[in-house]
Amino acid sequence: MNYSKQIFGGLLILFSGLFFACNDNEEPMMPAPMPTGDSKTFQLGSVSNPSISGTAEFIENDDNTTTINLRLSNTSPGGMHPAHIHMNTAAEGGDIALTLGVVDGSTGMSTITVDSWDDGTAASYSDFLSYDGYINVHNSMQDLGTLLAQGDIGVNELTGESKTYNLAAVDIESISGTATFSKRVNGETLAQIMLMNTPEDGMHPAHIHFNTAAEGGNIAVSFNPVDGASGRSVTNISSLDDDTAISYDQLLNFDGYINVHLSMEDLGTLVAQGDIGQNELTGESKEYALGERDVEGISGTATFFERVNGESLAEIMLMNTPEDGMHPAHIHFNTALEGGDIAFSFEPVNGATGMSKTNVSTLDDGTAISYSEILDFDGYINVHLSMDQLATIVAQGDIGSNELTGESMSYNLMEVDLPGVSGTATFRERKDGSTLAIIALENTEEGAMHPAHIHENSAAEGGDIVFTFNPIDGTTGMSMTNIMTLDGGMAISYSDLLDYNGYINVHLSMEQLATLAAQGNIGSNVN
Repeated sequence: MNYSKQIFGGLLILFSGLFFACNDNEEPMMPAPMPTGDSKTFQLGSVSNPSISGTAEFIENDDNTTTINLRLSNTSPGGMHPAHIHMNTAAEGGDIALTLGVVDGSTGMSTITVDSWDDGTAASYSDFLSYDGYINVHNSMQDLGTLLAQGDIGVNELTGESKTYNLAAVDIESISGTATFSKRVNGETLAQIMLMNTPEDGMHPAHIHFNTAAEGGNIAVSFNPVDGASGRSVTNISSLDDDTAISYDQLLNFDGYINVHLSMEDLGTLVAQGDIGQNELTGESKEYALGERDVEGISGTATFFERVNGESLAEIMLMNTPEDGMHPAHIHFNTALEGGDIAFSFEPVNGATGMSKTNVSTLDDGTAISYSEILDFDGYINVHLSMDQLATIVAQGDIGSNELTGESMSYNLMEVDLPGVSGTATFRERKDGSTLAIIALENTEEGAMHPAHIHENSAAEGGDIVFTFNPIDGTTGMSMTNIMTLDGGMAISYSDLLDYNGYINVHLSMEQLATLAAQGNIGSNVN
């Protein structure tokens, strides 16, 4: 009995030893990593196939590992799509830093949990979120050159803040587009140029230049060339070409413009151009008419466009200018009727195009002038035939405070002592409240000069002279006068004139004031 117990006890000890010996050779079970609750998702945009896009989700685990889940939509069953994290931005390109899980085309998904880069360097969740990199998802191992999806990650992620500038056609009428600056988390900029109607085989150099397009300037930043097949260029901007750092916010205040050229061999041909940064146009503009003067058929407009920085882009557009003409143009002080010195010199009007573009920030004497100040400026524009014939004015127009509002009142001037001589006196309101007075008579004698005045009271009552017009030229029958004050110095506005108790006399000559050529009541004396 005791023996039996001894034998049984021995066997029990033997089997127990074998059991524990076997357990000693096994590795202990490791618990699966658990998410901490922190995660970050980056967008993967389509590349070669517009229908395929998705996300890359980075999940922090409690064991200092990171799970990376890729999810793509519209992948094809059976496809196996390699994916990697690369160094730098997608616009710059870079080497592979980490090989991700292969995306299964049937599900559009891949997952991998990592704690290091491909070179063995440790990589934490926070490292990924601050990494200078991007993700590429390829078509297959045999076709790595075809990208299905791509997206910047870490500090290269786009914040969602962006600014788009228009690039207008220049030398090739059909080509135009946009330049969009998108802000990255690190403050750098993704610049995307998109042009329409570029030639399929074209490669178009593009640059940011200093100053406005109207002024011209040196190259500040070189973009990646615009691919004619897609009309697209993508560039990361972190510094100027001279290595001066420039952020997204600084680009939005940059004094510059963009030129896109036809080719490296033909930089002189511009396919598109646009002001950027502080030179961008706000959309506010003011157009002034430039009427025909000494050369029949030439007339047009002067348009001032407001810039973000308060300066102005001035564009003069004339019709029927001679093909080989170069026409100096200026803003002068005062109204065109009064005449005045040159205040500002425009770029000459090119006769071949009828155009002139000038940036306006100061007058010729260096005095700063803003867009809003131009709209209130006491001035007018003259466009001359040439530098050698400045006395010949091809077009002219009042601007700023001298602009005509469109309000006017005409009064009849009836025949008196000279048979057949009659006409009208038209008062036209200016923006500043003053008046342009135009007297137009028929059948005046060529070469004669006819004094004209506003008198107090009605013509039937008679009264003293209160205002003297510029004399009427008998050859044209015309007189034009600016009215701001009466002869005694009292201010009088357009609205005051319409209520004025007065009448107009037009005399035969200074020597024969008693002979009236025409007469008519004005203001409150008109029924």
